[in-house]
Amino acid sequence: MKKILIYFIPLILLTSCVSKKKFLKMTGDNELALQQKQIELEDCNKRNAQLQAEINDLKNKLADANGKLTVANGRATDLQDQLDFLKETNTNLLERLSDLSVISKTGAESIKQSLESLNERNQYIKDLTSSIAAKDSINLALVMNLKRSLDNINDEDINIEVKKGVVYISISDKMLFKSGSATINATAESVLGKIAKVVNDHQELDILVEGHTDNVPISNSCMSDNWDLSVKRATSVVRVLQKQHNVDPSRMTAGGRSEYVPKDSNESKSGRSVNRRTEIIITPKLDQFFQLMETQPKD
Repeated sequence: MKKILIYFIPLILLTSCVSKKKFLKMTGDNELALQQKQIELEDCNKRNAQLQAEINDLKNKLADANGKLTVANGRATDLQDQLDFLKETNTNLLERLSDLSVISKTGAESIKQSLESLNERNQYIKDLTSSIAAKDSINLALVMNLKRSLDNINDEDINIEVKKGVVYISISDKMLFKSGSATINATAESVLGKIAKVVNDHQELDILVEGHTDNVPISNSCMSDNWDLSVKRATSVVRVLQKQHNVDPSRMTAGGRSEYVPKDSNESKSGRSVNRRTEIIITPKLDQFFQLMETQPKD
């Protein structure tokens, strides 16, 4: 009987040890899984906060656009009042003309020319009002679409805004190029592809690409100076848009501004970093506005 007990006791102890090891392993695995889930939750919370900040920024932009739209509507109302006044004046002139029993040929011709001039001015005001409203609507749509396409890009590397009635996309040089180089890196090609998709949906707009540098001189076997660097970077962007993303080359212009249009002071490292950029400027076709100016009625 004692022998049997001697055999069973080690067996029981061995079984107890194995179970305890399994238990400890399961406990450790669960703790690691819990820590991993907590890290993922923190990442989700951070991303959610970023997205909420971007949503708030878009809401502010939309509110600003609505304010501008209100101003434009006010201008349209003023123009409509002018139009109504001109119509009333036109009617009065016609009534006076019909009341005249005797009128000279020269006087009649003068009144006729005045009426034609008023009609031309009325049409010009209508065309100008329509052009302003259409341009503002297109700019708002462009900004919204671009921000939606590039929402995963750091705001320090790319900035989209409306200035002087046109849309500016400013891209930092560290996203597009290596230092002192005009060769576009693979990450930047993806960003340019997203921009190209949006501009290809708006064939009525032209694209100006401008290269900008800081004031640190450069001279090597490939670049003569900052003028050379800024121009070659702009042409590199244009080539990618044309050859890889099928943007119509007749819509695009490439130019370099060197160091002479800084956004910040070149006295600090951070200021020089801001100044090293490439700007893609999306504008209405200039010939349409020139035609509008040419049709402006003479006083």
